[in-house]
Amino acid sequence: MTWQLTADQLRIQAEARALAKEVIGPRAAAVDEAEQYPWENVEALQHAGFTGMTVPAEFGGPGRSFLDAVLVVEEMAKACGVTGRIAVECNMGAISAVMAYGTAAQKAMAAELVLGGDKPAICITEPDAGSAASKMTTRADRRGNTYVLNGKKHWITGGTVSKLHLIFARVFDEQGAEEGIGGFLAVRDETPGLSFGSREPTMGLRAIPEMEVIFEDMVIADDMVLLPPSGFRRGFADLMSAYNSQRVGAGTVGLGIAAGAYELALDFAKERHQFERPIAEFQGLQWMLADMSVKLEAARSLTYRAAESHGPNDSPFPDPAMAAQAKIFTAEAAIEVVSDALQVFGAAGYSRRNPLERMYRDVRMFTIGGGTAQILRTVVASRILDMRLPQERGGFLPKPTD
Repeated sequence: MTWQLTADQLRIQAEARALAKEVIGPRAAAVDEAEQYPWENVEALQHAGFTGMTVPAEFGGPGRSFLDAVLVVEEMAKACGVTGRIAVECNMGAISAVMAYGTAAQKAMAAELVLGGDKPAICITEPDAGSAASKMTTRADRRGNTYVLNGKKHWITGGTVSKLHLIFARVFDEQGAEEGIGGFLAVRDETPGLSFGSREPTMGLRAIPEMEVIFEDMVIADDMVLLPPSGFRRGFADLMSAYNSQRVGAGTVGLGIAAGAYELALDFAKERHQFERPIAEFQGLQWMLADMSVKLEAARSLTYRAAESHGPNDSPFPDPAMAAQAKIFTAEAAIEVVSDALQVFGAAGYSRRNPLERMYRDVRMFTIGGGTAQILRTVVASRILDMRLPQERGGFLPKPTD
């Protein structure tokens, strides 16, 4: 790999690799089979200093970069996709949004939770508002110094295990006029009106619950409103900018799973004999392995570049187009790499005794969750064409000048 990492980053990477190999990997099959949240793995991440990595020093964290966190996520995901995904959400996404836009009290609260091992949940998706997230119907009605939330979210990762929830809702003033979309912070078991519905039985990443989250007259005080400088009217765009770090993290989990699968296939090709010779001597498999290595190197470069980028106007979050490009390419390449790794193993790879079966199920998520590959292509197209590309039937719009 030609990416230039600092000595400190190489140290973090080596420590993460050792933890993944010695502690996380041996548990991965059992975690998948049990479909129970791996609290022991969370404790290991916390003990190693791999939760709350991006929390600034003034709030008790080490103040590390998104790239530092990506290095840890990649190593965890090589061994266990579930643990890789937990590492993303302990360091990116909701916690990034709070650290960018929150009050001092909100930042202190969120920092304490993630440094203690909490994986905050981002509550955006609804049954009828997935890719069209701005069409959400969950509403927050102003009532004096509070907001009253009602609605339902779906496919909320970690719903019942996460303490901190960042909830997106349509905001209405006391006269019923809509003000925009805002973010609201709620803590599980401390916020009446927050409850959970059914759990989605997922194909992969089965140890993290994907939940319905229900709000019934849930009262949120003013001091738990996460309000970007632009206010409610354009706050949704600001909050979604924070989501670009989550997208980079999601792509990194795919990258890690694929890199782990590639390493398994490479070793197997050297050890497995057919026709009285190692199968690595057959050109068909040599070219498969070569293509896998090319895809991984390209995916890693795009991902690391996106992690180090900054959005327009010196945004603290990754550039949206770079984040989208990285996630599109990495997620699609990861599926191909894991599939080819399974093919190298042949029938053995198709067995549930082999980790490739689990990795193939896990990696399939990442062209869907966190922005589908199709929607993210629209993000990229909007940037390269310098146009707004709304998906409603109303057609294309010029980009705003303000």
